[in-house]
Amino acid sequence: MKNILFFFGLLLSGHLSAQQIAEAEKTHPLVIGEVLEIHSDVLNEDRILNIYLPNGYSKDSLKDYPVIYLLDGSYHEDMIHIAGLVQFDSYSWINRVPESIVVGISNIDRKRDYTFPTTVVEDKKSFPTTGGSAAFIEFLEKEVQPFIKANYKVNQTRTLIGQSLGGLLATEILFKKPEMFDNYIIVSPSLWWNKQSLLALNPVAPTSEKSVYVAVGREGRVMQSTAKQLYSKLHKLPNYRTYFQYFKELSHADALHLAVYYGFPKIFVREEK
Repeated sequence: MKNILFFFGLLLSGHLSAQQIAEAEKTHPLVIGEVLEIHSDVLNEDRILNIYLPNGYSKDSLKDYPVIYLLDGSYHEDMIHIAGLVQFDSYSWINRVPESIVVGISNIDRKRDYTFPTTVVEDKKSFPTTGGSAAFIEFLEKEVQPFIKANYKVNQTRTLIGQSLGGLLATEILFKKPEMFDNYIIVSPSLWWNKQSLLALNPVAPTSEKSVYVAVGREGRVMQSTAKQLYSKLHKLPNYRTYFQYFKELSHADALHLAVYYGFPKIFVREEK
């Protein structure tokens, strides 16, 4: 950033020569993956997927990669910094995460897509389009996942990352359709939704082992207590490897990055029981 500002400062002051300007114009895009638009019949709209590909990825390679699905995955939301974490953590000398493909699902209306219907009048006023999570889950299951499987070199390991309302959706998927993903990173989940009704459900028992990492920052009594309740509820059940982390120095606004950083080795590095 300092170099860019310095360049424009010189440009405005007239201190750049014609040769320096010509050399500075020899630029090319910084590419970390692909941006795709797919049509969803389920949602009846076009949706953007941002795809991060590991270094050296090739469709002709014999290697298959795990997939990390990221809610709030627009480039101006969480895609760039989460893809950066995946890249950093998958370096061979760090090896906290296997080399992975990241699929960021861009938002159109997250208040619609990430929430199930509510009976709370005030929530209906604040979220007038609410109640579309069932359709969005179907979109993920029947359109996004098959598309990624058909078009990229992927293996069977699938991880879901959701924060805030995205954490609410990730919890709903975990409770109702746990086999959609193998690993769940759920950060600051909005489990207060509809008078905490999701926590009253009995989760569907998974047929395979699931790793679930739940984290929350210093976000108030309700946010903190419901996140801990989620962990406690799953921790008692078979086929769940559960982890909980409280970040007292972080808030709802900034908990995601560090939570994912600390969550990755928990869900990917299998500890001995």
